[in-house]
Order: sequence, then structure tokens, then C-alpha cells
Amino acid sequence: MGAQIRVYRQKITSTTSMRKIFKAMELIATSRIGKARARVSSSLPYANAITRAVSAVASQSEIDHPLTTEPEQIRRSAVLVMTSDRGLAGSYSASVLKQAESLIELLREEGKEVKTYLVGRKAQAYFDFRNRAFENVWTGGTDAPEFETARDIGKALLAEFNTDFEDGGVDEIHVVYTRFRSMVLQEPTVIRLLPLEVVEEEAASESDLLPLYEYEPEPEMVLDALLPRYIESRIFAALLQAAASELAARQRAMKSAGDNASDLIKKYTRLRNTARQAEITQELSEIVAGADALSAS
Repeated sequence: MGAQIRVYRQKITSTTSMRKIFKAMELIATSRIGKARARVSSSLPYANAITRAVSAVASQSEIDHPLTTEPEQIRRSAVLVMTSDRGLAGSYSASVLKQAESLIELLREEGKEVKTYLVGRKAQAYFDFRNRAFENVWTGGTDAPEFETARDIGKALLAEFNTDFEDGGVDEIHVVYTRFRSMVLQEPTVIRLLPLEVVEEEAASESDLLPLYEYEPEPEMVLDALLPRYIESRIFAALLQAAASELAARQRAMKSAGDNASDLIKKYTRLRNTARQAEITQELSEIVAGADALSAS
């Protein structure tokens, strides 16, 4: 009986320590989610402005630019998958990887080759465990991304896109990330980055018209300058959305884990008290039995 009580005490102690860790991680995620949401909001004006500029150049000029022209045949695709570096965020990374697997399967069914690029250690571990090849990986700071990371990713993807198919280049680029809707809703999302599909982060009203520009130099040179910045801004916006989603998922997961730990502590406490009561009852029974035996003799 005493051994059983010690087991329950050990479980209560270990669960209490785990609850403290869960609570600390919940508080950290809660404190950082506000800044992450602010970064998402502050990135929208620039992303929308450069989107409108690229849209105006592409729509108002009849030019044949490789970044805005749909190729006759798409033979190889690049897929950029954004996950987290750390776990304890519920199904955040698993949902993104599931969405990426569906996209890759769809592309292969269409007869396209797929080259994969990864963001986050969770995606790297997923591919390494299954012995699946990937072209490049960026890790570190997925919950607080820097623009330099987006710039490096953009350069790598643009280099692949500007390379001929025979030399290992790709004909289109997809991005799989988690879009932040609210603290309780984050959606795994797929966007096609190139060839260019102009999608603004916030829908404009029907009365909004694209501005008219006079180009100097030629529109082709304007697109050459604008589109790399556009790609970088779209990737950075996706990284910021993914970071906010990761923190929200971690805060929610840690709160749930802390609540479950509290329930376990209550359960183990009741079991310990029951075992202690049974031990006391047994001791009293032994004392009474001994006293009866002495009085009978």
C-alpha cells in the first residue's frame, strides 16, 4: 500500500512540473502573438501597394514577360513548404505537411516533376525520416521570421524559375503555408507564386481601379525590377502569417495541455487519498484485531 502511495506522489510531482512548463510556454506564446499579429498587419500596405503596381504594369502593357506568361507546358514544379522549428503547437505542422502532400500528389498525377523546398525543422525531420529528397531547407526563427530569410528564399526560387527545364529549372512555384485568420482559426493554404497570379492580401472594392502609369524605362525593365521585390514581399508575408499561426496554435495547445495536467493532478490526488485511507483502515483493523487477541488471552 505504501508503495502505491509513493507512485501516486511521484506522478503528482512530475505532472505538476510539466504543468508549470506548459503554463510558461502558454504565457510566452501569448506575449508574442500580439507582436506577430502587428507584423502581419504592418506588412499588408506594402504588399498591397506592390501588388497593385505589378498588376498595373502586367495588365496595361501587352508584353511577353517570363514571370507573367503562362508556359505552354508545365513539366516541373517547385513546392515551398513552411512549417515550424519547434513542436508543442498541436497539429500546426502536421496540417501544413498534409496539405503539401496533397499538392505534391496532385502535381504528380498531372505528370509534373516536383522539387521541394522546406522551411522549418519539422518539415526537414518529416522528409529525412522518410528518406525523401529536398532541394534546400531554411531553419531557425520560424516564430519570428526576418526579411533576410525571405530574400534568400526568393533568390533561390527565382534562380530555379529562370533556369531552363533541361538544366533542372522549374516552370511554376507553389507555396504551402498557414494563413492566420484569428486566434482560433488558422488555415493551411496553397498559393501559386509563379507564373504570377496577382492576389491581394485584402480584397479591394469594385470601385477601386488600378492606377495608370507612364513607364520609363520600358515595361519589361519595370517588371524585371518589381517582380523580385514582389516575390520577396509575398514570401515574407507568408512567413509572417505562418509565424502568427504557429504562436496561436502553440498558445492553444499549451493551454489545453495545462488543463489536462490539472485534471490528472486531481485524479492522482484522489487516488492517493483513497490509497492512504485504505492504508489507515488496514492499520486500524490490525490494531483492533491485536487488542482483541490480547483481551481474549
